[in-house]
Amino acid sequence: MPGTALSARAVFRRFWPFTRGDRRWLAVSSVLLVGAAACDAYAVSLFAKIVDNALRSGDISGFWRPAATWVGVATLSSFLVFGGTYLTERTGERFLLRLRTKVFAHLHRQPPGFFESRRPGDLIARLTDDVDTVERFVGSGVVQVITALFSVVFFAGYALYLSWELALAAFVVVPLFALVTRKFAQHINRRSREQRALNGDITAILEESLANVTVVQSCNRQPAESARLRSAGLRMLATNLSIARLSGLYAPVVHLAQTVSVLAVIGLGAWEIASGRISLGGVLAFAAILSSLYAPVQQLGQLRVMASAAATGSERIIELLDAQSPLVDGPRSLPRARGLIRMQSVDFRYADTQSPVLEGFTIEIHPGELLAITGASGAGKSTIAKLLLRFYDPSAGTITLDGVDLRDLTLASLRSNIALVSQQTQMFHTTIYDNIAFGSPSVTYDNVVNAAVQADAHDFITALPEGYETIIGQHGHGLSGGQRQRLAIARAVVADTPILVLDEPTASLDAASADRLLGPLRRLASGRTTILITHDQRLTAHADRVLTLLATPAALRPLQ
Repeated sequence: MPGTALSARAVFRRFWPFTRGDRRWLAVSSVLLVGAAACDAYAVSLFAKIVDNALRSGDISGFWRPAATWVGVATLSSFLVFGGTYLTERTGERFLLRLRTKVFAHLHRQPPGFFESRRPGDLIARLTDDVDTVERFVGSGVVQVITALFSVVFFAGYALYLSWELALAAFVVVPLFALVTRKFAQHINRRSREQRALNGDITAILEESLANVTVVQSCNRQPAESARLRSAGLRMLATNLSIARLSGLYAPVVHLAQTVSVLAVIGLGAWEIASGRISLGGVLAFAAILSSLYAPVQQLGQLRVMASAAATGSERIIELLDAQSPLVDGPRSLPRARGLIRMQSVDFRYADTQSPVLEGFTIEIHPGELLAITGASGAGKSTIAKLLLRFYDPSAGTITLDGVDLRDLTLASLRSNIALVSQQTQMFHTTIYDNIAFGSPSVTYDNVVNAAVQADAHDFITALPEGYETIIGQHGHGLSGGQRQRLAIARAVVADTPILVLDEPTASLDAASADRLLGPLRRLASGRTTILITHDQRLTAHADRVLTLLATPAALRPLQ
């Protein structure tokens, strides 16, 4: 999709379904704003009456009635504008909510490999800025187009009513607006593409650099990171200034054309007054109508610019929505599994590698068994865990759970039977309670406390000022590595799955912290089918079997 220019119709057709449920409110807001435009047109006629019946004759009695009516019309117009604007914003925000949630949910259905090839900052930019541009065209843009079209009809109709000769002279400028808008839209569209890509780059740099701030500081790379951001910022600056020049030039050009047109009408109006075909109030009203007419005409012209920006953002969103996960959800739902796992003649190779990680791998793990897997880095230990969780599918061979091929199971039911405790403890920026309860949405407070006790985490949690309500950072800021890992174990206890995968659970801990985890890990693994990936001999000593994967993927040597 990148590099392919989407038409406005294609953008509208793809994203209009996201307005479902709010279309009646879009219609109501359009009616209200069109009503406000009609009030404005009528107010101009009242202005003409005041000029002819009061100002020109000097008779104050001709002022009060149209003035009072004008105040009433202006009041009604204000209420209509408020209602229309509010409903437009309301429907626009709901559109944003639907679209952003849809894209976010779709991303969560993609396998880990999808995210390994993309920068998180760029994905965030697509979920924020690009989604906004689509809404401004498909959501709010619809109301803007309808309002502008009816405004043109009202003002142009009244202009023809006042003087068709002056109206025809004024309408000559309209094609000029269309031509100018088309030229500007073409240039802005090209710059908008660059702007969206650069915005994703900058967001990615910010996210990546701040997430790795300790590495940046320890390597004294602060100046280099600032230079990296500045380099991307300079490219963004040049692009934004180019767009600003185009946008800034567009308004004066249109304003100049509008001014010339109004002056020409006033000049022709003087001749019409001298001929007795129109009054002074009529000429002034015509000039006011003309000024009001060009505003919606200009809005319709700017719609082309808006469509160009929406097309650019749409391409980036559609690329995400059209991304198909290679993992097809199976038809069968598995209740609580017994935990019998078989891997038969499994081959697997990552997409960006030439040689296989696993080749002809075969193993059977019995319910309740604790299998420890050790071996050299790159031998495929963690890959086994990823295949079991169906983060990837094997390129050959089968993996079954209780005799059912994993590819025949729904992903939700498969993963509801497996708990993962990894080396990189992943925490959310919320309370300790929520982090533990993340393993099971229906968990009770007592369940969370019991899980923390089993994980040997209750004492340090209750020693914190806010206890279980203590908010921790995304990476468990403020907690030690051992404390974070005990929270991860508590999360797995809460999940209460029949199968447990422990991927290097003590690798990042010192000896004392690792020793303290032995008890919680033994309690967690008790009665569960457990795959323990580790180099820690203190952990393998408690295993029922230990398998060592050698550097050659096909070689598998049982130790016990």
